[in-house]
Amino acid sequence: MKILRFCLVLLAASVVVAACASPTPEVERKLKVGVVVDAGSELDKSFNEFTLKGASEAAQAAGFDFIYVSPQSSSDYERSIVDLIATENPNLVITVGFRMGDATARVAQKHPEIHFAIMDNAYYPGAGCAENVTNCYSEEGGLSNVTSLMFAEDEIGYLAGVLAACMSRSGKIASVAGVEIPPVVRFVTGYQNGARSIDPDIVLFNQYVPDFNDPATGHVVAQDFISQGADVIFGAAGNTGNGALLAAHEYGAKAIGVDVDQYYTYPDVRSSLITSASKNVDVAASAAVRDFAAGKLAPGIRVANLSNGGVGLAPYHDWDSRIPQDCKDLVVSAEELLKTNPAITGAK
Repeated sequence: MKILRFCLVLLAASVVVAACASPTPEVERKLKVGVVVDAGSELDKSFNEFTLKGASEAAQAAGFDFIYVSPQSSSDYERSIVDLIATENPNLVITVGFRMGDATARVAQKHPEIHFAIMDNAYYPGAGCAENVTNCYSEEGGLSNVTSLMFAEDEIGYLAGVLAACMSRSGKIASVAGVEIPPVVRFVTGYQNGARSIDPDIVLFNQYVPDFNDPATGHVVAQDFISQGADVIFGAAGNTGNGALLAAHEYGAKAIGVDVDQYYTYPDVRSSLITSASKNVDVAASAAVRDFAAGKLAPGIRVANLSNGGVGLAPYHDWDSRIPQDCKDLVVSAEELLKTNPAITGAK
């Protein structure tokens, strides 16, 4: 303290700063954000690319260092996270997608000094932590340093249903869903209730397919629904859903994509794609980094929704001039209503 006061007096008197001889302080290490993307291309116009975009921009704004790792395959997930920690010593690690759930949990339990955030994957007793705990994100559950970045699938499903019902000419619409897990069920529930809000008598078809990577089955299921009169198909099933979108394209039905703007990720069906029920992962990643910088990134599940810009319908693209204004207005009205009363989706 004496040296500090002496230096301040000299500075106030415009004396050469060098006169304040004191040991050179150590340079404080910048905090670092590390992202481990899913196997595949970083520039996938999907979860990888937009997680990197949101996280890197927020890290730069916060003055953090930023680095990312791209595993070669799903068998490299855990090793990629471990290597990132060993070589880069990050303070926050973000992993991308539910396929990285197990690897993220295992590494997080071994590194309580690091905060982890995982995109689009949540942990529940018996699914990510022991069955006999009440909360995976507690000390007891072992994941008290993990934040799950989740999305209000029911809200964007609801908007997709509103648009589908308004655009249907047959009064019959369908969804081809993936594995019957909570996020997928929320998509379907929102979609069906959104459609019913426009037409209480609308006929709704849905089938859950127990595989996210079975486009052939998705195609067959959608083709069957189309043969029964469905003229709008919502593919909420990953690559299985892509098969459904392709069937819609081939058999003259309208298509609604999922998770990201599939106008870019599945160009083969562009001419049939009226919109996509999109999770804005860049917004979620950016918010996570900002809150980490502010010391407010708490463990547990945080949900990106319409109110915070975390979800929404993608642009109508080629269909913009073909979608009637009254349908667009109905979507806008539903969005405003959901922001004040999200319970109307009917999802649990």
